Amino acid sequence: MSNQLIQPRTLSGFRDFLPEMMIPREKLMETARKVYRSYGFVPIDTPTLELSEILCGKGSEETDRQMYRFQHGKRDVAMRFDLTVPLARFVAQHHNELGMPFKRYHIGNVWRGERPQAGRFREFAQCDFDTIGTNSIASDIETVLVINDLIRAIGFEQFKIRLNNRKVLNGILEKANLAEHSVAVLRALDKLPKIGPEKVRLEMLETTGAPDSSIDQILMLSQISGTNREIIQQLGTLCEGNELAEQGREQLSEVIDATQALGLTEQNLEIDVSIARGLDYYTGTIVETFLTDLPSFGSICSGGRYDSLAQLYTKQQLPGIGASLGLDRLLAAMQQLDLIPNTKTTAEVMIVQFDKSKLSEYLKLAADLRRQGIAVELYPESKKLNQQFKYADRRGARAVIIAGTDEFASGVVQVKWLADGTQTELPLAENSNEIAEWLKTRLTD
Repeated sequence: MSNQLIQPRTLSGFRDFLPEMMIPREKLMETARKVYRSYGFVPIDTPTLELSEILCGKGSEETDRQMYRFQHGKRDVAMRFDLTVPLARFVAQHHNELGMPFKRYHIGNVWRGERPQAGRFREFAQCDFDTIGTNSIASDIETVLVINDLIRAIGFEQFKIRLNNRKVLNGILEKANLAEHSVAVLRALDKLPKIGPEKVRLEMLETTGAPDSSIDQILMLSQISGTNREIIQQLGTLCEGNELAEQGREQLSEVIDATQALGLTEQNLEIDVSIARGLDYYTGTIVETFLTDLPSFGSICSGGRYDSLAQLYTKQQLPGIGASLGLDRLLAAMQQLDLIPNTKTTAEVMIVQFDKSKLSEYLKLAADLRRQGIAVELYPESKKLNQQFKYADRRGARAVIIAGTDEFASGVVQVKWLADGTQTELPLAENSNEIAEWLKTRLTD
């Protein structure tokens, strides 16, 4: 048997999460859950592995290429590349038990074998919310409102939700006689912010073989600008004569009217007729969300309406709309903006072991404080105080509680605030109520 050590390493595109990153990551998940639940969305989960036929051909050629797919015995299986396609299978399988409309959220990992780059990994978490079983524009409006509330709850004020409707795009494609090339055109349009209009134009010409005049109509659409109302007005001429495009324009107008009435301004919500969303299953409203301070970083929360996706699995009509917060992309953006606090602990208070003979008293003090909502860590050994203080500081604790034989005899503790070194004496009364109240006040400052 070889004694050679195995080098500890992770695969390219995969990573470990140390506490200083996992703590804010879990906080983002908790924030998303709270916002989703406030709108009545309920949690579900689906398997990591699906039969390949469930996943293949449901996203795009690119997602099919990136899919982790393999044979397990006689079964052809694949790892989910998003949470929306498994949702379509889920509601098709369980719709009689669920009742419609059904509002769900799902926080879980997905896998895509794409080239790793800044903010993009091969394993990453998504925080999805979706409404299934209704065509009502109210669900489209609510989707925008949830995104707005979610980004604000995370702590951002400077962001843009970009809104479009695939019916406008698809209708104008029909007018330009490019409907049969819609997938190629929409994918090219999706690259507009990255490669610019001229390269997008060349890609469309190469993939469609359409005349310049048809391509120019599409690019004309993508370059419309102005206020939300001005864009809707300009779309009137372009959409005129095509029922699908006109319907998409009307839906855009309804979303803008409703969200504006609820206080969303163009500072945070704007129509952008150039966005197309690369996945093939979108059929109506589409949204992408960008941080104003990192405009080139890419979307951190995207989604849209997909009225036909579940029909691949059932004859039941199950239209849907939803969006996904790209959790790990958002964390990467927050790192760039230096918005992630450097902490390695979930307990902001640590009790030092000054006297090992008082272990039971330390344990009781910690238990009393936890019962009153204070997260407390007890240092496990009676080491030198400076070693315990260094540990607390390195972990990111804010306060240290010190009590030796004399303090216990006098019925007091010393609380040292690590940020400035100040020390306060507090009475060690029954259940440690005064200590807990003092800590609650200081910890929320």
